[in-house]
Amino acid sequence: MADKEKNEEAEMTLMDHLNELRGVLFKAAFAIAGATVVCFIYSRYIFDYVIFAPKSSNFISYRVLCKLSMLFHTKALCFGNFNYSIQNLQMSGQFMTDMSVSFYAGLIITFPYVLYQVWKFIRPALHEKEKKYSRGAVAIMSFLFLTGLLFGYFLIVPLSLNFLGNYKVSGTVVNQWQLNSYISTVTTISLGMGAVFEIPVLIFFLSKIGILSPAFMRRTRKYAFLIILILASIIAPPDVLSLFMVTVPLYLLYEVGIFFSARAAKKEEEQKNSSLG
Repeated sequence: MADKEKNEEAEMTLMDHLNELRGVLFKAAFAIAGATVVCFIYSRYIFDYVIFAPKSSNFISYRVLCKLSMLFHTKALCFGNFNYSIQNLQMSGQFMTDMSVSFYAGLIITFPYVLYQVWKFIRPALHEKEKKYSRGAVAIMSFLFLTGLLFGYFLIVPLSLNFLGNYKVSGTVVNQWQLNSYISTVTTISLGMGAVFEIPVLIFFLSKIGILSPAFMRRTRKYAFLIILILASIIAPPDVLSLFMVTVPLYLLYEVGIFFSARAAKKEEEQKNSSLG
């Protein structure tokens, strides 16, 4: 009889967790859907002032890079003059592009809120010390994601468009990009860099569960650099400047990850010593 009561209690606990998870997913989906609708209403401004802004020679990144280049008495970084057009070749292409861009914009806007809802669901399962060490996790992850997103949009996207837009196999070939190809390039690079900038948090988590250690990460620096170089070559266009601009911050993130890993190991050692004491 007692065993039956325990099983019923455990089943109710599981159902409570599932109901709570359903509530989290509903809140997240509702927030994303609401933000998507708002972005769809103002999508003309998003396209003109955000999506297609890197295509203009007046884009802020081009002006800043050109000014930096002039300080060294060179015009190596003065670019941004595009002679290609963007075309839509599908009947529903512009509408579907409008919908997808509105969704991506809504997802970016609500990312901190969605992350907070997920964190609220996970937090009760943590121990008190784990809760203490993970304070500010939502703010840190949101900051890293938005930093990576802005880094990709304001630096990697302009470099990519400049290289790919002006690259020609012959003077007789004119570059005319498809709308979905252009949107894919901008969103993939921007969102990809936002995700990659979460590396320190991932390393901290893997260190807490014992998969990574700071000593191991220090020993494998050269292999990590090779992997980062391969990853950067996938994200960035195949020119030396873009590859350098992506590789350096990714490697710095790896070093920050080592710092977080060492911090996690130190906290773990302190927990063991306090428990033994």
